[in-house]
Amino acid sequence: MTSKLYDIDFYAWTLEQSQLLQEGKWQSLDITNLVEEIESLGKQQRQELRNRLGILIGHLLKWEYQSEMQSKSWKATIREQRKEVLRLLKENPSLKSYLGEAITDAYESGLALVVRETPLDYPQLPLECPYSTAQILDPAFPEGL
Repeated sequence: MTSKLYDIDFYAWTLEQSQLLQEGKWQSLDITNLVEEIESLGKQQRQELRNRLGILIGHLLKWEYQSEMQSKSWKATIREQRKEVLRLLKENPSLKSYLGEAITDAYESGLALVVRETPLDYPQLPLECPYSTAQILDPAFPEGL
């Protein structure tokens, strides 16, 4: 029944699994799907970090490469995304070991954001992320923000 419930009513399945855990009914747990869902939760944290870094890096690029267009909105986005990245890292310290890889992956998203939202095109932008991890996370970077 547990496995079928997972397929037909995920929310009810989560309630059931939670109750079984609280009651210590280990034999009744849907271990296969529980493992999959727990792994998925970890992947979601990594994805959220990449997404937020992509937006942050994209706006840092816009800020630098379209300085004449700098706006209050860009500044707010940079601050908001940086705050959320730092919150994620604080709440999930083990994500710090993934940060370098996340920045590399997020840079592609950041480039796509710039190309989509500005007149700039890929050849006008660096092939690799021009910002260090410290710069990306530094609330005082870039100067004048």
